[in-house]
Amino acid sequence: MTITISEQAFLELEDAQETTQYDPCDPLDTIWNIPKQLGQGYYRRIELRSGLELEICNIRQRDRVIVETPETPNELLTFHFHILGQHQDKYTQVGNSEYAIYGSGLFLQYLFDSPQQKALEVVVSIHPETLCSFLGNSIEQLSIELQTLIRPIEQELYTRVAPLAPMMQNVLWQILRCPYQGIAKRMYLEAKALELVSLALQREIEIQKGDRRASQSLKSETIERIYQAKTILLHNLHEPPSLLALAQQVSLSDRTLKRGFHELFGKTVFGYLHDYRLEQARQLLETGEMNVTEVAQAIGFASRSYFATAFKKKFGHNPKDYQQKKRFF
Repeated sequence: MTITISEQAFLELEDAQETTQYDPCDPLDTIWNIPKQLGQGYYRRIELRSGLELEICNIRQRDRVIVETPETPNELLTFHFHILGQHQDKYTQVGNSEYAIYGSGLFLQYLFDSPQQKALEVVVSIHPETLCSFLGNSIEQLSIELQTLIRPIEQELYTRVAPLAPMMQNVLWQILRCPYQGIAKRMYLEAKALELVSLALQREIEIQKGDRRASQSLKSETIERIYQAKTILLHNLHEPPSLLALAQQVSLSDRTLKRGFHELFGKTVFGYLHDYRLEQARQLLETGEMNVTEVAQAIGFASRSYFATAFKKKFGHNPKDYQQKKRFF
């Protein structure tokens, strides 16, 4: 069954549901149960500070829901991190283990399409002024790659979809399992929300730099297919497809994929995958929440000894020594 509803009617359903305080020590931490007509679960919103909000969505949607959304100005930068669940709209198609960035600007009229599903998401919303406060409140001080995220409300907004990195997933579960209340909780969650935003922004800078390098020699359609190939690759860390199989999945020749991938990212396909795994391993080791074997398994190395050799070659220390060293800094 498909339920089609206007945004106004959806908001009226929301208003009809009672909003309660989730944390008895924090009046700015509230929870709203979704209407029974739509399914089970809740939305939890935490206003961390002016211009910074965290939302947790944990629902089981009974039917497919399509929300008709009018043209809407959007002042915030929003980061949707999907652990489970998917949705599709005019701008993005986001699935399991992916995240989407929505810049400030104008949402044109569109349909928000969400299938019958179990969804677990974390959304961080940050005002451009709050983001720029880390650089003296000046948009001009942001890198060129990040300035494109902040647009006037009459200009169509910027979007990006990319796979969740293992480090992002680790931070997401830390948020969901936060054991604190009151001020300790607020400080912890603010730090984690900003960490998620920083990881997404750093990835955005890297992607846009790659786009500029390739724009002079590759067609836009080819660039899009190469990014699809990278997404497939990073979603299959444990069993990556062969170069030929990957090329076939994105309708490119293996030669074009090989050449274009190197132009976009400065590395071969599997050289990129190898370095990506090791960088994610480094970040996971620094958290101290996983041992070396668990980290190796999480990023797709079947052999701990091979992982240790590769890690030492790249970072100059074996994984265990690196992790112990970081505990003292």
